[in-house]
Amino acid sequence: MQFSRSIKNYWELIKPKIVLLLVFTGVAGMLVAYKEVGRLPSALQLSVGIAAIFLGSAGAEVLTNYHDRDIDGIMKRTSHRPIPSGRITARRALVFGIVTSVLSVLLAYWFNALAAVFMLIGLVDNVAVYSLWLKRRSWLNIILGGISGGMPVLVGYAAIADAISPLAIFMSALVIVWIPTHIWSLAIKTREDYVQARIPMLPVIVSMRVATVCIAITSSLLAVFSLSIFFVAPVSPFYVVSALVCGAAILGYSAKLVIDRTEKTAWTLFKISSPYLTVIFTVLILNFWLF
Repeated sequence: MQFSRSIKNYWELIKPKIVLLLVFTGVAGMLVAYKEVGRLPSALQLSVGIAAIFLGSAGAEVLTNYHDRDIDGIMKRTSHRPIPSGRITARRALVFGIVTSVLSVLLAYWFNALAAVFMLIGLVDNVAVYSLWLKRRSWLNIILGGISGGMPVLVGYAAIADAISPLAIFMSALVIVWIPTHIWSLAIKTREDYVQARIPMLPVIVSMRVATVCIAITSSLLAVFSLSIFFVAPVSPFYVVSALVCGAAILGYSAKLVIDRTEKTAWTLFKISSPYLTVIFTVLILNFWLF
């Protein structure tokens, strides 16, 4: 019973929803790379790649949780997390985060040095740039710190191709462009938490009108960018229609948020933006393997 509770606590510590999404984008990068280099997927390579990206994403989340344990204890949304709630000690979390991060780099290096470099960039950006430097100082925290979100794609692609193509860069950038709409809409819903913890998220330091307009702008960029894949690779009508439908949903709720400026609409936008990457990347994979 104690062991199963510990496993559950550590599983919660890594923020599994975020980690699994990042792993999926990394696997998408691997599958697209297989297609571009003309090889069939390898079960061993896919397994090691998944393990590397999972450990790297988990390690980054744990280390940021360790550093943010004081403000997590202040915010209602995060006060129940394993470290502030006392279910996992800060020291154990730190060791766990360091070990998983180091293992992720070693596994990435098993493929090649380029994959390991992208893994390191992701770890440094998430832990040092986002958490240690910007999160408590500037609204640019998720802009510059969001670069790490695009690294799993590049790790996965580089692991197979030992190179980076324009398509891989596009897929990575798509994740980075998606982050502001996703996070800022959540920040509107949980604005009081950020105010209490003195975290300068954009919706905290500007008016609701400005915040909603900024979200509408980033949503428009996301919708347009998802279709700009034409510049780097041929795509089927299946992808175009899927991107248009997903983009329309994001744009529709972004426009509604500009008009009504309510937490309810912001929360809805956050919820519908959550599966956006999964849908777009799934369609991308199908596009390159079936069409």
